[in-house]
Amino acid sequence: MNVFMDSTLNDRILCCTGATEITGSSPIQSLWSGYGQIMRVGLNGAEVPSVVVKHVRPPQRANQPRGWNTQQSHQRKLHSYQVESKWYRDWAERLDETCRVARCFFVDSDNDEHLFVLEDLDASGFHQRFASQNLSQIRSGLRWLANFHATFLSERRSRLFPSGLWPCGTYWHLATRPDEFAELRDGEPLKRHAAEIDKRLSQCQYGTIVHGDAKVANFCFSDANGSVAAVDFQYVGGGCGMKDVAYFLGSCLGEAECEKHAGALVDFYFASLGGAIDATETSIDPADVEAEWRMLYPLAWADFNRFLLGWYPQHDKLHRYSRRLTDQAIAMIEHPTGG
Repeated sequence: MNVFMDSTLNDRILCCTGATEITGSSPIQSLWSGYGQIMRVGLNGAEVPSVVVKHVRPPQRANQPRGWNTQQSHQRKLHSYQVESKWYRDWAERLDETCRVARCFFVDSDNDEHLFVLEDLDASGFHQRFASQNLSQIRSGLRWLANFHATFLSERRSRLFPSGLWPCGTYWHLATRPDEFAELRDGEPLKRHAAEIDKRLSQCQYGTIVHGDAKVANFCFSDANGSVAAVDFQYVGGGCGMKDVAYFLGSCLGEAECEKHAGALVDFYFASLGGAIDATETSIDPADVEAEWRMLYPLAWADFNRFLLGWYPQHDKLHRYSRRLTDQAIAMIEHPTGG
C-alpha cells in the first residue's frame, strides 16, 4: 500500500524501518498553516508495528489561522523545520528515559522539504493525553522539563552551543516576531521593556536548551510510573528554563488554577531540577540555578505576554495571574532596587 503519491517516500519508510510492507495509514494532524502533514503508518516485518511520519512540504501560499502570512512568518517556519532536523540528527540522542522523546528512524531534508520517520509513542505506551486539571500529569511534565534542562546545563559553556538550533529558543522570541511587536501600542510597558526582558532571559548565567513550544499538548503520557514523552522540536534552542515552565503552566492551567497551584508547581519543578542537576555529576550548584531562575520566572511570563498582546490581545491566557506576573517583571526593571 502506498501512503504517499511519491513512491520514493514510501521506499524510504520501508528501508529505514526494515519493514516488508506498509499496511495502512491514518492522518494525525496537518502541520500549522498547511505546511505538511503527520500520519501514523502501519508496518509489517519491522521491529515496530507502526511509525509516525512527519512530512513537511510548504504550500505555495500559507493558510495562517490568524492571517499572519508574512515573509517573516514564512522564513521562520522554514528555519524551524531545519532546526528540528538538526535536533533529531545531533541532539536528541543525548537524552535518557527521564526526558523521553521519540526515537528517530530517519530524517532527510531537500531544500524546504523534510521527512521525519519517528517512533509511534502511542504504540510505545505513551497513549494518554492531558486531562483537564490533572496535577499528577502536570508534575510529570514539569519533571520532564527539569531533566531536559539539567541535561544541557553542563554544555552551556561550549563555544558552539547550541549548534544548529535556535540561538534563542521559543517560537515567540522577540527577534523573530517583529510583526507582532509592531502591533503593540506606543506607551505599552511591555513594548518599552521588551528588549530588556529578552536580554535578561537570553543572557542569564545558567543558560540551557529549552524545548521552545512546551505546551501540554506536546506531551504524551503513559500509565506506567507517571512517564511522559515530548514531541515537536521546531523551536528548540538556547535560553532560560523558566520560559518553558511558564509556558507549560499557562497551557495547563486557567486563571483560577494558576492562582491556586502555580506556586507549588514551580516549587516542584525546582525540587526536580535540583535532583536532576545532582544526577549529572557536574560542578553546578542547583541552589545557584534556582536563585537566578526564580527571579526570572515573572520575566518569562512577561516575555510570552508581549507576544500574545501583539498576536491576539483577546487571548484567554492574558488573565489576572499572567498580568500580575508581568507587572512584577516590569517593576523589577523599572525599580531594580525595589524602590
